Amino acid sequence: MLRTTLVCLSLAATVAAQAQTVPSATEIDAYQGLHRAAHDGNIEEIRRLVRSGDNLDARDRNGRTPAHIAAFASNDEALRALAEAGTDMNALDDQAYDVVTIAAVADDPDLMSLAITLGNDPGLTTSPYGGTALIAAAHLGRVEVVRRLIDAGAPLDHVNNLGWTALMEAVVLGDGGPDHQQVVRLLLDAGADTSIADRDGVTPLVHARARGYLEIARLLEGTN
Repeated sequence: MLRTTLVCLSLAATVAAQAQTVPSATEIDAYQGLHRAAHDGNIEEIRRLVRSGDNLDARDRNGRTPAHIAAFASNDEALRALAEAGTDMNALDDQAYDVVTIAAVADDPDLMSLAITLGNDPGLTTSPYGGTALIAAAHLGRVEVVRRLIDAGAPLDHVNNLGWTALMEAVVLGDGGPDHQQVVRLLLDAGADTSIADRDGVTPLVHARARGYLEIARLLEGTN
C-alpha cells in the first residue's frame, strides 16, 4: 500500500507538470488569420477568411487549430462559426487534446456542451495519458462537466495509460472534498465499475480508505 501511494503521488506530480499548454501571450500576439479571429471572437472576420479560402484546420506551433484557440479563449460563437464552416471538431493538438477536453479542464461546461452539439465526440481518447475528457474532469473535481459528459455518453470505465479510470482518478488525484465526493457519486450513479483496480491491484475503495476520504469510502462501500 505504501508503495502504491508513493507511486500515485509521483504520477500526480507528473500529470500536473504536463497539463495542457495554454497559448502564451507571445503566441497570441503573433496570431494571424483564423487563429487571431478565433482568439478574438471576431465572427465576421472568421466568415470573411473562410470565404477567402483560409485553412480552417491550420496548426500553430503546438498543433492547435483555430477551434482549439476558440476553446482556450472560451469564445463560444467563434467555435460555432468555425464548426459551421466545416472545421474538424475532433482534431487533436500536439498534446492530443480536443476542444471538449480543453473545455472540461477549464471548467467551461457550456462551451463543452456546445462542442459536443457541434460534433466533438465526448469519448475521444485524449491527452498524453491516453485518457478522456471524463477522466480529466473527474481528476479535477469538475462536477457540472462530469454530469454533462455522463449525460452525453462519455465512456465511464476507460482506463488510461496510467492504469486509472475516471473513478480512480477522482480518488487518487482528488482531495476528498465535496466536489470530488459529488463526482464519485455521479460516476457511481451512472454505473461506473468500482472493481477496476490500479496496476497494483488496489481498488478505488482501498485507496479512499487509505487516504482517509471517509465520505468517498462510504459511497464506494454502498456499491459493494
